[in-house]
Amino acid sequence: MMKIWKIPSILLVLTSIVTSHPDHLFEYEKLSQYVDSQQEQYVQTLRDWVAVESDSSDVLRRPDCHRMMNMTAEKLRVMGGMVDLVDIGIQELPDGKTVALPKVVTAQFGSDQRKQTVCVYGHVDVQPAKLEDGWATDPYNLTDINGNLYGRGASDNKAPVLAWIHTVEAYQALNIELPVNVKFVIEGMEETGSNGLDAMITAQRDTFFSDVDYIIISDCGWLSRRPALTYGTRGNCYFFAEVEGPKQDLHSGVYGGTVIEPMTDLIGILDTLISPSGQILIPGIREAVAPLSDQEWKMYQDIEFDIDNFKSKIGVSQLMYNNKVDLLAHRWRYPTVTIHGIDGAFSGPGTKTVIPAKVIAKFSIRQVPDMDPAMVKKQVTDYLNSVFAKRKSPNKLKVTMVIGAKPWLAETKHPLYEAGKAAVKRVFNVEPDLIREGGTIPIAKTFEDVTGKSIIMLPIGGFDDGLHSQNEKMSRYNYIEGTKLFIAYLHEVAHLKKD
Repeated sequence: MMKIWKIPSILLVLTSIVTSHPDHLFEYEKLSQYVDSQQEQYVQTLRDWVAVESDSSDVLRRPDCHRMMNMTAEKLRVMGGMVDLVDIGIQELPDGKTVALPKVVTAQFGSDQRKQTVCVYGHVDVQPAKLEDGWATDPYNLTDINGNLYGRGASDNKAPVLAWIHTVEAYQALNIELPVNVKFVIEGMEETGSNGLDAMITAQRDTFFSDVDYIIISDCGWLSRRPALTYGTRGNCYFFAEVEGPKQDLHSGVYGGTVIEPMTDLIGILDTLISPSGQILIPGIREAVAPLSDQEWKMYQDIEFDIDNFKSKIGVSQLMYNNKVDLLAHRWRYPTVTIHGIDGAFSGPGTKTVIPAKVIAKFSIRQVPDMDPAMVKKQVTDYLNSVFAKRKSPNKLKVTMVIGAKPWLAETKHPLYEAGKAAVKRVFNVEPDLIREGGTIPIAKTFEDVTGKSIIMLPIGGFDDGLHSQNEKMSRYNYIEGTKLFIAYLHEVAHLKKD
């Protein structure tokens, strides 16, 4: 009798192991080797994409943005995806003219209702770049130097978008069934605020996004050489402060000493925004920030980060803070004020003895939980108006908030992050750092609020990629190994229980 009962029991155990540990079905090595074999083709595709000057901030480059979206759609179409170019309307320019926004590319691979469905978000527009800005190479000609692929948009965000596309291609090329259904949402206006995308997501909430289980964003980078998973971003409240005085610019010799100058007023009120030590002076801002928990302090303590390397990379001898936890906390989870520039001020080479009649300061506040953009707008406007009033100036002040992007924060104990840890461990054989991002990815909060889906940011960009800067690059290593990471991640996500 004992022998009769033992056999089913063993079979039951074996069945349980097969069901709960399907790694034996995952042909990772085969997929990894295929990715290695395609390395030169992947680099060439990135070269073709970088060659398109899809600068969304320059209206004259708008045809390139349209071309970039068409290239993206065609790439996905050739792969057999269900592809759509979604018209998101027009953009009104400051002079009242209008121009068409680049269409958003959506694509779908697989529709098996038994599988998880992930939606990958990315963008293929770029920041401005010119050789004379200080680039060592032509920013729109991908240049391979010592394993680094230099070019505008290489890391932000063309290579990560391509790595996701190559992920699907690898499964297809080897006739291996995708472990999940994969959808893509790729836009062409991220660098200037994702115009029209919020409305598109809302409009398609009950159609394109209705069967999506998770959303993945790879528009960020690692903090060090250690791979990372990103669980938070700061928001951004961007302001214009305009001071207007005389009806036209004036000669400083003829009129200096007789008029109250708009530039003097502007510099005066800007100086009241933040102290030399970095303390924000606007009432109510610091009080709204969520306190740093003991658990969060411990997480920061364990992150791999070298302060000396950080200083060396950006070329400074001193930072605001001297210890790792304070520095990371003020990069990620505390607000900051940055003054970006002044319109109307003389900024050309040489000398010009002019009193500008109207000057406009541009500054931003990176905001964090639990700050609210509408409240920040009121706090900043009220404060600057009160400071300006004390100057008793005859000039006029106008404060406008032009961007009000919310911060985003995820729960690191969510299964999406456990899947991320497992995928990083498989590909890189290390535990990833859990990090936040000091920059802003507004669409993350929109996805969360509109669709109600869980989100993870899964970066493959390097810590020294120079996003938005001269000599932006993506290393071959991160590009190729990042593709393998995405392959492994889809396998891990396939075995999560649906939310």
